[in-house]
Amino acid sequence: MLKTRIAVVRYLNTRPLIEGLERAEGIELTAAAPSHIADMIRSGAADIGLASIVDAVSGGVPLAVLPVGMIGCDGPTMTVRLYSSRPLEQITRLHADTESHTSVALCQVILRGRLGRAPEIVAFNARERISASGPEEWPEAMLLIGDKVVTDSPPAVRYPHQLDLGEAWHDMTGLPFVYASWMCRAGEAGSPRIAAAAALLDRQLRHNLGRLEWLIRTRAPEHHWPGDLAHRYVGELLRYRVGDREREAVERFLREAAAMGLAPDRPVVWADWRGSLAGRVGAGNP
Repeated sequence: MLKTRIAVVRYLNTRPLIEGLERAEGIELTAAAPSHIADMIRSGAADIGLASIVDAVSGGVPLAVLPVGMIGCDGPTMTVRLYSSRPLEQITRLHADTESHTSVALCQVILRGRLGRAPEIVAFNARERISASGPEEWPEAMLLIGDKVVTDSPPAVRYPHQLDLGEAWHDMTGLPFVYASWMCRAGEAGSPRIAAAAALLDRQLRHNLGRLEWLIRTRAPEHHWPGDLAHRYVGELLRYRVGDREREAVERFLREAAAMGLAPDRPVVWADWRGSLAGRVGAGNP
């Protein structure tokens, strides 16, 4: 049987989405950084992936969003954070974590919309602390994402000015924010194989949300998270279900990013996986 290849991100925050998938029949998982997954889907190296939401409208091969799980928030995020040694309105150069395309675009939308700033963006490998100009231990202003915000946090004395991007977006718009979602190639969004995989992702997320306390307690140590922070982060701050407000938030963010030249001006393609699955089931019945 041809396996469905799913590209995943292995942060603590993705555990409710991916826990148990490695045991699912007909599924092959590949771990990658968020910024690499869209290209894996487009090239055919993966059939489905947990891709950065801005990549839904970027690139040459159109992608479709499968609304069966996401990484998002409705207020503070904790792990998408701007650090600065000077007041935010004085930032002229920003070292941006290369692991997420969406967070970089969101940071620019917020800085321009809230502070009227358009700083120079410098690609920054935050794990190795290297930019194009060489090693940089702690730049003057830095966007950091993922587990390392907690497990390898910058010295507070170096960065007295900080901004949680999820909270800043909510303050600006009153909406949640979606950082990443499951996606597939738009041309295959209606295929029975994608529909079956989407149904599996949906079931697994529901199952994992029903055992969230166990999941956090078991997996937080593997990711070097303190238990109390892990419970607040995964159990209280993050959102995993895609609803109407989340769709509205995605479309508003991508419109704003496009207006600033940070993303192509294209509509989001939402995959109707339930319709495809219903058609498949109906075709097998007299």
